[in-house]
Order: sequence, then structure tokens, then C-alpha cells
Amino acid sequence: MSSSAPRHILAAPAWPYANGPRHIGHVSGFGLPCDMFSRYHRMAGDKVLMVSGTDEHGTPIQVQADAEGVTARELADRYNRVIAEDLAGLGMSYDLFTRTTTRNHYAVTQEIFKGLYDNGYILTKSTLGAVSPSTGRTLPDRYIEGTCPICGFDGARGDQCDNCQNQLDPVDLINPRSKINGETPVFVETEQFFLDLPAFADVLGTWLQSKSGQWRPNVLKFSLNLLGDLQPRAITRDLDWGVPIPLEGWLDRADKRIYVWFDAVIGYLSASIEWARRSGDPDAWRAWWQSPDALSYYFMGKDNIVFHSEFWPAMLLGYGGTGTKGGRPGSLGALNLPSEVVSSEFLTMEGRKFSSSRSIVIYVRDFLSRYDVDALRYYVAVAGPESQDTDFTWTEFIRRNNDELVANWGNLVNRSVSFAARNIGSIPQAGQFTDEDRAILERSANAFASVGDSLARCRFKNAITEVMRTLAEANKYLSDQAPWKLRESDPDRMKTILHVALQLVDDGKTLLTPFLPSSSQRVFELLGGEGTWSDMPRIDEVSEDDGRPYPVVTGSYSGQAGWGSTAIKPGTPLSQPTPLFAKIDPAAAEDELTRLRGYDTEPGS
Repeated sequence: MSSSAPRHILAAPAWPYANGPRHIGHVSGFGLPCDMFSRYHRMAGDKVLMVSGTDEHGTPIQVQADAEGVTARELADRYNRVIAEDLAGLGMSYDLFTRTTTRNHYAVTQEIFKGLYDNGYILTKSTLGAVSPSTGRTLPDRYIEGTCPICGFDGARGDQCDNCQNQLDPVDLINPRSKINGETPVFVETEQFFLDLPAFADVLGTWLQSKSGQWRPNVLKFSLNLLGDLQPRAITRDLDWGVPIPLEGWLDRADKRIYVWFDAVIGYLSASIEWARRSGDPDAWRAWWQSPDALSYYFMGKDNIVFHSEFWPAMLLGYGGTGTKGGRPGSLGALNLPSEVVSSEFLTMEGRKFSSSRSIVIYVRDFLSRYDVDALRYYVAVAGPESQDTDFTWTEFIRRNNDELVANWGNLVNRSVSFAARNIGSIPQAGQFTDEDRAILERSANAFASVGDSLARCRFKNAITEVMRTLAEANKYLSDQAPWKLRESDPDRMKTILHVALQLVDDGKTLLTPFLPSSSQRVFELLGGEGTWSDMPRIDEVSEDDGRPYPVVTGSYSGQAGWGSTAIKPGTPLSQPTPLFAKIDPAAAEDELTRLRGYDTEPGS
């Protein structure tokens, strides 16, 4: 366990859209890294609150609902459940995974809106809004593409150009077109509410500069580059699906709603408040949001940086009365800014962008029906898009499973436990340690400091690489010492070697727990452990006041897992293990590629 005082750490992975099942490209950036981070900090003794949910408002939901012939709420209900099941299947240790269509979320969103409005940071003005001529519905900024008026990039979105990184409005685009059906949008004059982002330019700049050397360079550079051109940003739209505007004359209007980007980032706060209420202490959330010593880490893909490094901090500052117009905190009080915005790059698949519509994709549930969850978690840790765009290939996934998980870690577990169980039946008592014994035990124990430091700094690839290097050395020690040669000639030395090997296995199980919680539980049991080592999430059925049921992912996460080397206990019974991981036939790669090639031949692909 960590010797320092426990800290309150908010772990906030991005909210997935409830317009379809999640594929592995979605979870590789925002989800699994956040879970690895959270599991490590819990093991180190910190008080972690990991919250998120499904993002259920906005035109993308309505567009998909129309395509499926259902209402927006019916669509959100369906995919909220699918996504909750997928994330629980991945072992994502949410304290609460909820949704944005709860009464609690509506109330918190409206409170933040009112606080910003009362402090003068929300303005009204007429603007030109994009409308689909075929449906009459408002088109969200990200559903409009065109040529950037600044750099000429053809493929700029209506809110931002990814090439020159400038903020845009859809009306600014040259030759704008709808991403939904390719039609040219009609721009009509409409009155909307805007967040006065320029009022926060100075305070945001000072805050961002203070993160130099702490944040990933790509995140900080991107955020600082946008400061010079901050413009007021619309936070309402002409929609009928979303959070109502909480002002007299607007609350009952069926044609105006708070825009989805504004309410989605508030979800981190509303989910924390919902978690506190469900825990029996309605004020428990404040320890993570208002304590000066609390830390908060937000995990997302690089296309979401601006919402978490500028827009959400501006909303928090304005609600707390900090900005050029001053003000005072709303009824929830002043709220903490993000400690770090942890952005990953993009994961592609076999050289192509993930695309559900073209079936260049593998959905989480399909993946888990054929492969071990920890094989995916390992791949994301060691080869995911942490700091650069990364290509997922089936050949590389299978190679890493077979050559690293099976041949390194699985082999060490199986050789050590199997030989000890067969020849002794329990963890043996160690005799006199040799220099080689002491060196490998020290190397294993010392790995906790370096791996823990990398995990705390969200350097997952460094962390898992160090763990696997440590395990490779343990495997070499076992091969070099060859206890199987000593059964007759030196049984005491054989027992000492096995004691050391089993201690290395126990250390490895602990080092790998943040990454591979399911198989770490199995190793714990192989070594004679009883009860829960690494807790897994569960799905609870809850309901709103009106009786509408919905699932939440939650858990207690109070198992025995602690961060550090713990001495194994001689005499603990051992039984013959089954293989920890299954070797995957390399031919499976061609099977998966054949499936993708089949989709490529479909019309319109």
C-alpha cells in the first residue's frame, strides 16, 4: 500500500453516444486506460470515484432513431443497456455508469446553466443555424463538412478544422454539406444562448500554462493554440430532444433545448451527485469536486480535447464566479478544475478508420464472445493509441497474445505452480537464499515503484512494458535454476527455487492487476488465495421516480488487492493449474480479414 495519505481522485472517462454498440476503437482510448488508472490508484490506497454514462441527447441520437424507426428515447434505452453490458464485460470498474436522460442530470445541467447565466457568462444573440432541407431538423455542427475558410482543408467540420485546429461555425464553411445525406444545409436566422468563452481567455491561459510539463504535450499545445481565437459558442439549438432551457419564457418551449455538448460534460458532475445519493450520503461527491487536495483526470480521444481543456473548465470557472465579469458561485459551490486531460490518439483497424456503417469494426461483445477480455486489455495497454495513432491488426493481436501473454506470463504461472503442486503440494518453505535469489526478488519488488509511477502519470505502455520485462527475467531465473533437475540431488534447494518462483508469480499477479484484473484473480486463487482479490463491476437495475428502469454499472471494489510485494505463506495448498490464457490459432487472423473483405464488396462500401 502507499505510505502517503489517501487522495480523492476523480477518474472521468468520456461519455459514449447511445446511438449504437461500442467497438474496440471506442474503448481503447477513453475506457480501458481510465480503468487501469483507477484500479492502480485504488490498490495504492487512494479514494477513487470513476463515473460516466451514456450521452443520449442531440441530433446523432435522433438521426439513428429515425433510421431504425423508433423514438429517440427508445433508441437511448436500448443502447444504454447494450453499452452498460459491454463495459461491464470489459471489467470497467465504474463506481457509477449512468445516463444523461435522468431527472438528476437535467437538474444539475439546468443549475450550471442558471449559475453561468446569473453571473453574466451566457448571452443571447441571433445566428444562422444549419437546417436539413429534407427533414427540417437542425444539423449539429459536427454533422456538417466543407472546406475550411482559413487553411483550405476539404473535410473541416462545422465546429473545428482538424487540419489548422481553428474553431469554426458551419456558416463559415465553403461548400458545406450534410454528413448524414450529403445535401446542402439551409441557414436560417435563429436566436440562441451562447457561452461567452472570450471572458475566460486570460484565466484559461494562466491555468493551462501551469500544466506545462504535467500534461501530454499534444494536449497542452492543442489547447494553448486555440486560446487566441476563442469565440462565443452556442449552447442551445432548435431541437425537441434535450434538456429544457431553465429560464422563464424558454422552459416550456418545445423547439429549443440545451445543446448536447454543454450537457454532456456536466455529466461528470451529475453522475458524481447521483452516485452520492445512491451511496446514502448525498454530499459525498463534494470530497472529489471541492476539496483543494482532490485530483481529477479526464480520459478521451483527441477529437474531444477542446471540450475538456477549454469549454468545461470555462463552465466551471464561470459557475464559480471566476472570469472577467466576476460573479459568485451557484448553489453547488465552487468546483475543481481538471487536474489533467488525458487524451489518446486514434485506433485504426487494418489500416482503415473504424466505420460501423461499413463494418470496418469489431464490436466489444463480438470480440468478447471469441477472445479473452484480458487479451484485449493487454493489447490496448501495450500497443494502444496512447501517444500516436495506432493500427489494430489481427496478426499483431494474435502474436502478442501467443508470444507475450501465453509464452511469458502464462508460461511462468503454469511452470511454477504446476511443478510445485505436483512435487510438493503447497508453497514450500525457503531455505538459504543465494545471490541470484536475492537479486531477482529485489528486482521484482522494485518494479512496483517504477510501474506505479508510470501508471500514476498515465504512461500505460511504459508500465506494462516494465511488468513484462520483469516477468521475462523471472522466467529466465526459473529456466536457469532448473529446479526439476534437483528433485533427487538437492530437494531443499529445489524448494527454495520454487519458493522464489512462486513469490515472483505472486508479485506478477499484483503488478498486472490494473491491466488484467480477471486473470489476476485466477492467479490469486491458484496460489491458494480465498475470496476476492480484484473486484469486477456489476449491473444494477434502478429506476427514476416515474418508475422508468435503467441499468447502472457499479461495484464495491473493496477486494484484497494492494500495491506492493506481499510475502507468500509457506504451507498454503496448491492444486494443478489450467492454462491461464488460450493460445489463438494464427489462422483466426485470416478468418477475421475474410469477414472484413466480405463487407468491402457490399454496394456503397
